[in-house]
Amino acid sequence: MKHRKWGTPEELRELLCELVSWKSMTLTNGEREFPLKIYRKLKELTYYQSFPHHLRLYDADLDRRFLTALYKHPKAEDTIVLISHFDTVNTEEYGELEEFAYQPELLTKRLLEKIEELPVDAQKDLRSGEYLFGRGTMDMKMGLVMHMGLLEKAAIENWPINLLLLSVPDEEVNSAGMRAAVPKLLELRKEFELSYSLFLNGEPVFALEPGDQHYYVYSGSIGKIMPAALFYGKETHVGEPLSGITAPFIASFLTQRMEWNVELQEMVMGEKTPLPVTLQQKDLRMEYSVQTPYRSSALYNVFLMNRNSEEIMNIFEKIALEAARACNQVYKAICDGQNTKPVGEVRVVRYEELKKFAIGKLGQDAVEEIKWTIQSNMTWDDREKSIRMADALLIQCQELAPAIIILYAPPYYPSVNSSNEVLVQNCIDYVRKQAQMKFGLPVKQVHYFNGISDLSYVNYLDTGEEWTVFSENTPIWGAGYKIPFDEMAELKAPVLNIGPFGKDAHKRTERLHIKSAFHEVPLLVEEMIKMMASIS
Repeated sequence: MKHRKWGTPEELRELLCELVSWKSMTLTNGEREFPLKIYRKLKELTYYQSFPHHLRLYDADLDRRFLTALYKHPKAEDTIVLISHFDTVNTEEYGELEEFAYQPELLTKRLLEKIEELPVDAQKDLRSGEYLFGRGTMDMKMGLVMHMGLLEKAAIENWPINLLLLSVPDEEVNSAGMRAAVPKLLELRKEFELSYSLFLNGEPVFALEPGDQHYYVYSGSIGKIMPAALFYGKETHVGEPLSGITAPFIASFLTQRMEWNVELQEMVMGEKTPLPVTLQQKDLRMEYSVQTPYRSSALYNVFLMNRNSEEIMNIFEKIALEAARACNQVYKAICDGQNTKPVGEVRVVRYEELKKFAIGKLGQDAVEEIKWTIQSNMTWDDREKSIRMADALLIQCQELAPAIIILYAPPYYPSVNSSNEVLVQNCIDYVRKQAQMKFGLPVKQVHYFNGISDLSYVNYLDTGEEWTVFSENTPIWGAGYKIPFDEMAELKAPVLNIGPFGKDAHKRTERLHIKSAFHEVPLLVEEMIKMMASIS
């Protein structure tokens, strides 16, 4: 048998450390260069020297690319898509150790010298010698490493099943890589006559609570959506405060009702979504003045399981109407007490209604010009552009103010779940038995991966007006942000996430469990794939 490059735990560890050393923080040159380095790495395999057209790079956005690597058995149609992302979050929290953040072996040693600075749980894990620390070790370059090893072994041993490795940028921000990959998955399916049977992600296992050491497999992925609001009051001088109404005053009523609102929490199959929180609230002015702040915005984070964007918008609108009523009551009482006439009542307007009003007043061409002017501002991200688009329209339609404009800001991750799929249950049962038999490792099933993942963009089920409600209320839809809902719906196959155990993703103490990553999980996934391919 041919020698494998990544066939032993030691070789997998060496590969991981190499991939981690390739800095690939989201929206940096390192992220842009990373897939080419993986391409060159896979090109060294004999299989891709024989089948170079099975290894490809595709454009995403902002000069970023994603990679696909297909192992195709000549007589197989069933195909497992192995999904990973290669971007990481930043490293500034490492402080004086930041230069070692991408050097796991060195960082782990250096942290020992500063062990007293770490949380107690991290100290314990560091002393145990069972963990490898570093940015991207857990989230999620080990998942990619594992998939590369599986691809290599499948090609050498000629497994009677197809594997399609897909590794993408930008999962940590907007999932631009995965959204761009969806139509390419359909093209590859047609070109190579593939039948997608499973979308298998390698995101890491997260502890469900502090000190949790259980190993989990995930039969779905939680959704996330960002309801947003533009608060538009009436300006005045601070010397005449009741001649206007401030945006912060209006905003306070909605934010109080959105923050930790149990009405926006779901419980499905015994699992709960985290409560909603405010991710950002700010004044839209760029400078200080004694003019009262009359334009501000807020972004709210909401997690999903069964609900979709249409249902969330309906609940958000209901909460906003309650906030507006309360705001108007308090404002009127203050004005009555000061013998002053209110400047108007705060109304709630969906973005789609604002846009329709603006088109009627300004014309379609004028509204499109405003949209593209905002989209061309490279200093604003997609969230800022969304708010600024609503703001620019309302400035031209101030007869609607005071108002709360409700809308969506990117990103949107639809929830996905395959807990009831027979294949997924068979896979989980098999992994559970193998883990217990080979490692004495108890495995628990979680119905929704709670870290958000790119699995959200496959196996999509469209119900009702979800697609329309989201697109009509997302100001930069079609210009800077789009979700390929139709193509996602064509990628019909169950989802599953099996990855290595780790702790503290996005923290200075991010770390990977060595035995789980290099010994246990790669073998469990390999055995599961062989079971699916009926390899004895």
